[in-house]
Amino acid sequence: MRLDNKNAVIYGAGGSLGGSVAKALATAGARVFLTGHREPSLLAVADAIRSGGGKAEVDVVDAMDGKAIAAHLEKMGRVDITFNAVGIDVVQNIPLTDISAADFVTPITRTMHTRFLTAIAAAKVMMQQRSGVILSLTATPGGIGYPCTGGFAPACSAVESFSRNLAAELGVYGIRVVNIRSGGSPDSRVFSEAVQQVPDVMETVLRTMKGDTMLKEMPLMADIANAAVFLCSDMARMITGVTLDVTAGTTAGLNYKVKMD
Repeated sequence: MRLDNKNAVIYGAGGSLGGSVAKALATAGARVFLTGHREPSLLAVADAIRSGGGKAEVDVVDAMDGKAIAAHLEKMGRVDITFNAVGIDVVQNIPLTDISAADFVTPITRTMHTRFLTAIAAAKVMMQQRSGVILSLTATPGGIGYPCTGGFAPACSAVESFSRNLAAELGVYGIRVVNIRSGGSPDSRVFSEAVQQVPDVMETVLRTMKGDTMLKEMPLMADIANAAVFLCSDMARMITGVTLDVTAGTTAGLNYKVKMD
């Protein structure tokens, strides 16, 4: 699976998952354009890519600003791959009956605001090229009822619906739109920090999450990144308008009752 001579832009590339996907795309041969709010974290990812022989460029871009996004894409020239990994703050771990309307709605609107802006800006460039891949990411609540996830679950569902509808409109231009549904990576920053802060609590949380899966494991960031490389490659050229489930089977059915002999 090679991505030679492809230009890939990653929004939120300074985050742990965004950085992992960027590194995987670069290893596959793509020139990656790393964007985000914090230049130091972007430079760290770029240094890691360049030290491995990859090609990376860094720009501070506000992925909530349509003009900034368009200006950056124009600077890139050709846009073959776009991936938005911008994190959005979410109020979770309380029942929906106890959450405020603002805390519920805000992550939905902010998630869709940045995903819409980056995808549509790239789509307009790709329509002229007659090719390209628009990649997005959601999580387990996008495919199964998941209590106490606040506005995060409907935000995931909205991204997946948007991805399908955009694929239906852009397919005639040779553009593929695909989504990855992750099961939560225990080696990601959010999980790693939680383990450091409350190790006893997180031991139980992670054990429960693994028990819910069919494979009794949670996908690592490398699993998500490898899926991204595949979906962006010509090996997936007939795949569009779908969500690739990388939750170790969780959204197909909770498997906590199944134990290994």
